[in-house]
Amino acid sequence: MQPRTKRSANRQRLRQRLRRAAATVEFAVVSPVMVLMVMGTIEACRMIFLRQTLTIAAYEATRVALVPKSTTDQVKYAATLVLADRGVKDATITITPSSFGTAPTQSFIEVVVTAPANSNSLVNPQFFSGKSLVGRCSMMKEY
Repeated sequence: MQPRTKRSANRQRLRQRLRRAAATVEFAVVSPVMVLMVMGTIEACRMIFLRQTLTIAAYEATRVALVPKSTTDQVKYAATLVLADRGVKDATITITPSSFGTAPTQSFIEVVVTAPANSNSLVNPQFFSGKSLVGRCSMMKEY
């Protein structure tokens, strides 16, 4: 009877070793895919956050542009405050029409805020490399 128990114990040890080896191979195959998915998710979330920040900055700047006697510097400053608070780099702010103070009543004032994805990514951008994100807001002048 003893030879049988030794044989079954040896088989059991062999199965355990094979299971460990299979788990190691599975981990080696799956881990790069999982890391890629995590990094892609982080990058996508950062770009969504960036786009939302640009839209909020454009909204705040447009509100300032609608105030009577406001200047271009005041409008750009309002957008810059939001962008600086959220750590956005290399953003450009465009106001249309450029002479919004003299624009006629019921005309639209639009502020467009653009920022490159490369300089605003937490990781090396793979999916958004070379692209710029845009936030815009347009409101009607009522005075």
